[in-house]
Amino acid sequence: MSRQPKLERFNNQVKSKYQVYNSLFMTLPFHGITDTGVLLPLFDRICTRGYDNKYNPEKIVNYFFEKYQRDVSEEDRYDLLFRFIQYIERQVVLFDAIEDSAYRTVNNMDGRGTLRNIKEEAEAQSKTEDLKAYLQDFKIRPVLTAHPTQFYPGAVLGIINDLSAAINDNNLEMIKKLLSQLGKTPFFKKEKPTPYDEAVSLIWYLENVFYKASSHIYNYLHQNVFKGEFFDNEVIDLGFWPGGDRDGNPFVTTEITLKVASRLRSTIIKNYYRDVRKLRRRITFNGTEEPLADLERRLFDSIAVKDAEVKVSLEELQSTLKRIRKLVIERHESLFLEEIDDLLNKITMFGYHFAVLDIRQDSRVHMHVMEEIVKQCAKDNLGIFPDNYLELDEAKQIEILQDVKGKVDPATLEDDIARKTLESVYAIREIQAQNGERSCNRYIISNNQTGLNVMQAFSMFHLTGWENPTVDIVPLFETVPDLKIAHEVMRKLYTNPAYAAHLKARGMKQTIMLGFSDGTKDGGYLMANWSIFKAKEELTKISREFGIKVIFFDGRGGPPARGGGKTHQFYASLGETIEDEEIQLTVQGQTISSNFGTPDSCQYNLEQLLSSGIFNGVFFQKTKAFPDADRSTMEELAEISYKTYSDFKAHPKFLGYLERMSTLKYYAKTNIGSRPSKRGKSDKLDFSDLRAIPFVGSWSQLKQNVPGFFGVGTAIEAFEERGEFDKVKSLYENSLFFKTLLENSMMSLTKSFFGLTAYMQDDPEFGAFWDLIHDEFERTKRMLLKLTGYSELMEEEQAGKASIQERERIVLPLLTIQQFALKKIQEMSREENPDQKKLDMFEKMVTRSLFGNINASRNSA
Repeated sequence: MSRQPKLERFNNQVKSKYQVYNSLFMTLPFHGITDTGVLLPLFDRICTRGYDNKYNPEKIVNYFFEKYQRDVSEEDRYDLLFRFIQYIERQVVLFDAIEDSAYRTVNNMDGRGTLRNIKEEAEAQSKTEDLKAYLQDFKIRPVLTAHPTQFYPGAVLGIINDLSAAINDNNLEMIKKLLSQLGKTPFFKKEKPTPYDEAVSLIWYLENVFYKASSHIYNYLHQNVFKGEFFDNEVIDLGFWPGGDRDGNPFVTTEITLKVASRLRSTIIKNYYRDVRKLRRRITFNGTEEPLADLERRLFDSIAVKDAEVKVSLEELQSTLKRIRKLVIERHESLFLEEIDDLLNKITMFGYHFAVLDIRQDSRVHMHVMEEIVKQCAKDNLGIFPDNYLELDEAKQIEILQDVKGKVDPATLEDDIARKTLESVYAIREIQAQNGERSCNRYIISNNQTGLNVMQAFSMFHLTGWENPTVDIVPLFETVPDLKIAHEVMRKLYTNPAYAAHLKARGMKQTIMLGFSDGTKDGGYLMANWSIFKAKEELTKISREFGIKVIFFDGRGGPPARGGGKTHQFYASLGETIEDEEIQLTVQGQTISSNFGTPDSCQYNLEQLLSSGIFNGVFFQKTKAFPDADRSTMEELAEISYKTYSDFKAHPKFLGYLERMSTLKYYAKTNIGSRPSKRGKSDKLDFSDLRAIPFVGSWSQLKQNVPGFFGVGTAIEAFEERGEFDKVKSLYENSLFFKTLLENSMMSLTKSFFGLTAYMQDDPEFGAFWDLIHDEFERTKRMLLKLTGYSELMEEEQAGKASIQERERIVLPLLTIQQFALKKIQEMSREENPDQKKLDMFEKMVTRSLFGNINASRNSA
């Protein structure tokens, strides 16, 4: 099967199976919606033909009503549209389940970028020892974030999992039952989840997917590369944000942070308990039964009751298993030794923390918190800060903060945010005491702009009486201006005596996070990615100067529009001027379920990520990422793109278009995430208040994936117009970095469909603005095809393109319904006294239609 071309494997194992099982699904007798399965294919066909004939969504829906619902009341017609939405979002689930079940067949699990491929490459080039040496230090850290773009509730995720298994087993009876269950299971939440609910949802992936996939990878390295020798590196170090990420989320409290840490600990202990039970079925020899039974009992007692005290320490768990291992080797012919090693490897990787819980807060909040702390210290006569501290300049404040000592009780702080922020610092120490130092040892400062921002966070740890905090302070530089000065900020910190001493205590390592949510939103696609690249170069240079190993933590893992896309290819494209001992990146939303949703897909994508670093470190002679001439071309392309995108953002119709013609304001009504959908409290829409997820997601719902391409076409065309297109061609051929950026942009273009919103051309207020976006889309498409020599977008990724096209085909009727409802809302908003009940109904229709489209797009928000 794996010898077939990937596209053929996709068509046979995914597309064909979907057609068969979808036919089965459409004929299931759901109470009250018997006709839906018959009418939806007819509506689907009318949508396809309608757009071919340049019809708008309203005309398509009305034509369908006239043809098939002529004698039906208006209320029943609209009710049918809601039933279509329900069916379509379940069709997406079915497609997901089939694609998941075929993952191992469609993707070559032993091909390029997998561990087996790496091992064989090392043996062929006599580089096995180099590979072993590299793996002693290199590691990856995927960080699951609290940014909610996954619309599937837990019950539906369970159905996807079971349905995939049933499809793999060709169990028709179970498939029918699961499809029936799917038809009756609600897809949306009536209430917003709490941050703890979000954490529990993502812990499901840790427990059921990452636990298996990560240990499989570690076991492979242990057995096949290190030949049974233990090595002192966990290789995969999972990260976790839900319950710790306070930035913009007032609902994250200290209690929730502690609860999440406790849940992570109890979940990993539960997994160990299950493994010890399995081990007892195999290790049944003299001298082994009693210690294993004791471990099983004590692990059970550690999870049996809420907030149970751990009855067996991590050190004792490891030492007991090692004694049993020694006994099995010496007296029992090493029988089932690999099963003992499997559990020992898991303990090495996951400890009692499972995943590292990061704490994150915005620098602007820290400014406010420090003011409140200084005022309270003065009120309580603690003598920690001089009376004029708040009037001092940045340099003087840093001088004081570097030596600040004391213990401030959060309970004395009257300001709510100040109290909660200081409590979070106390919580880190408490979590470390319970789950180990690795459990919670990073404090991330978003929107970091100055050295003072870092020193404020640094001083807060000393203000809890923690003299030598075992915590890394991680500045996050997001916007284009902040990325430009990041190296200057770090120079100030590296030359600060107190901060330098802290880094020495932390092993001379500094983690820096770059370009998370607001990078692309602020600077556009090319400039955001180029700014991150240049910032990494400068930060590597300054860190090497001071003998510090810098570790980059990328705000990636989502859509191409926010820097995601082909992640492994991106990392393989970095040259010698960028430090790459570790790869750390955020993974969020549907990217978690699409790339890491099953043990197979999780293993494959983790291996691809590992291989990108290994190939760089072991097999390639590192050189510059760009020849100098190509670098200046990249610089100019980014500048032109940035200006184009900035002018677009500054367009007088920009915010109005998003607010009135897109689904932006409906994201808050979906109840998918605990945080507010925008930062400010004002009813008036302000660009700086926009969160990246609803911003990017709204363009995706319009099928105008602006953040992934706007400005790219104009930048390349500028070179073409002055007869220097060959310079861009040279850059494309010489730079894997640039090539990867453009391939990700092509994915954004492939997911765009301007026929859906072509009716906006005639809008008296926004018609010209729609034309502006469409022109840039066509320009970018033309320039990318010319540059790559392709005859169509994603020409060299036919299987990936086929998956996108199939998903887009499934949701086309849903998008048509959404645009129909939006158009009705726009028309009614011009009426003096619109029918409020009908307006509410159309708004509900728009909100309900968000779910299926986002899930189908997988990495669109």
